[in-house]
Amino acid sequence: MTLTQESAETIALKCLVWLMSDDELIGVFMGTTGASQEALRDAVQDPDFLGSVLDFILMDDAWVLACCEAQGLSTDLPMRARAALPGGEQVNWT
Repeated sequence: MTLTQESAETIALKCLVWLMSDDELIGVFMGTTGASQEALRDAVQDPDFLGSVLDFILMDDAWVLACCEAQGLSTDLPMRARAALPGGEQVNWT
């Protein structure tokens, strides 16, 4: 079942909350994206930014598992949410 953009944004926000609770990992995210704490607060309404949060977490299976366990999410939801946000379409080059 495909998620709506609104439900995908909600999942991404839960993932962001988890990310922000990990001091080391949020530092890596902010360093990678160049985002400041102020920018994080302002960007929570931006679907593109929320997609980047999911992109970051989806880079490591351990992060996905930890996030989903902490937030009470099914482990497939971050990937499904990413697909429902801008830029998350699967590209098939064949």
